[in-house]
Amino acid sequence: MPSTTEEKVRLRRRVREQLAAMEPEELRRSDDALFARFLALPQVKEARSLFLFWGIPGREPETEMLVRSLAAQGKRVGLPRMLPERGMEVRLFQPEVPMVQVSFGIWEPPESAPLLKREEIQVALVPAVCYDRDRYRLGFGGGYYDRWLSGFQGFTVGLCRECVLQPQVPREAHDQRVDLLLTEMHRFSR
Repeated sequence: MPSTTEEKVRLRRRVREQLAAMEPEELRRSDDALFARFLALPQVKEARSLFLFWGIPGREPETEMLVRSLAAQGKRVGLPRMLPERGMEVRLFQPEVPMVQVSFGIWEPPESAPLLKREEIQVALVPAVCYDRDRYRLGFGGGYYDRWLSGFQGFTVGLCRECVLQPQVPREAHDQRVDLLLTEMHRFSR
């Protein structure tokens, strides 16, 4: 029987293949539906500070326009910045300051961007390769978000394309689930 780690590796590969086979227009329609549902959430409307991610095209919802839209509304939008030892901090997105590309094609705010403390953030949008109906995520394998989320007291949201929503993802004791999962058509919560 394969280990949980091996199951995660296989599922990541399968989901990436599914996403790679999707047409750009299909991905854009999916993103538009996911973002509209996210922006309609009362928690998002009321939040002053949010933690989002800068999506990698073809692998995650392309959140750049979502980040820019929320910042234009006057909200403080933080983005992840990876640290040594698999740590992560949240730095403020500033539209006028260029982002920095780091490993794996990830874009981050520069180190000079203001730091957002975990306790300042009301809503966190949590990236994933995919989710399951119980709101557990299959991350990218680094454990950055599981560690960061373990001390987060705010509201967590996941976005998952309906076509890669799983009945159940492989889980380990440290895996964190989100408070709310949105697909283009469904909503899963506590």
